[in-house]
Amino acid sequence: MLARIVLSLVLCGLVACGGNARAPVEDRAVQSQPSAYTVKRGDTLYSIAFRYGLDFRKVAAANRIVPPYTIYPGQKINLDEAVPPGKPSVAAAKPAAIPVRRSLPVYAPVRTPPPPPPSPIYTPSPSSLPPDSVVSEVPSPVTVTKPAVSQPIPAPAPVGAPPIASAKVAAGASAYVGGEVKSWLWPTAGTVTRGYSESVHKGIDISGARGDSIVAVAAGKVVYAGTGIVGFGELLIVKHNEVYLSAYGHNDRLLVAEGQTVAAGQTIAEKGSSGTDTVKLHFEIRKEGKPIDPQRVLPPR
Repeated sequence: MLARIVLSLVLCGLVACGGNARAPVEDRAVQSQPSAYTVKRGDTLYSIAFRYGLDFRKVAAANRIVPPYTIYPGQKINLDEAVPPGKPSVAAAKPAAIPVRRSLPVYAPVRTPPPPPPSPIYTPSPSSLPPDSVVSEVPSPVTVTKPAVSQPIPAPAPVGAPPIASAKVAAGASAYVGGEVKSWLWPTAGTVTRGYSESVHKGIDISGARGDSIVAVAAGKVVYAGTGIVGFGELLIVKHNEVYLSAYGHNDRLLVAEGQTVAAGQTIAEKGSSGTDTVKLHFEIRKEGKPIDPQRVLPPR
């Protein structure tokens, strides 16, 4: 009988008999990646990529989803980024179509016109001058006003030269490609109670009191606000550029909504204990979808 009781207690401990304990986020690694995911209500492309530690741009490209990355409940999202040897990638199998303008000019050889002959400059002969102006057989120098010369015609562009894009367009197209955030802010006051761990803890935990302000660590756009990712409670995800995302978990109250643009230092949430057992902020930074140690980029304090 005693052996049965002991065995029962051991099994109960293994399966958490009757308990409603919530798994804290610090004990959760990035969830294992399935080959596909079915979109649920409240999901965004960013939250799906965040859940599995993927770069949202690669997920979008694999599924041919274009900005603003609208997805729908029930939609199947391919998450399998690994390409087996010998199997062409999605991009190689079906390259993206490149729009062609039918009205593009055809560059033909340009013949440079010969320069116009110089305008003749009239120099009067001694016989044409008034009698009193003739001193000798050699006429005195005469100042003659030359006719106005038109502006030179610019030389034509080399044959086959493509149109030159404006500096504004070129700069805007590459402003965030591989760009680094120049100045990060701490998301909240408090002590770091648990640091980053590559294996099980993908961010840092910051202590504090319920209701403490949580601010955006850099300017960006809110791309997720909700409770759809298990273990994070009330979660906000902010996209700063094409490389960096930041995440704020266990909030008591969210003060911004999806799609809203936020400034660096703007209060976006209040600290709480949603999804965990103590009041704290779980904070993460993702670079190209992969978690990095926030304390490597946050300023010293």
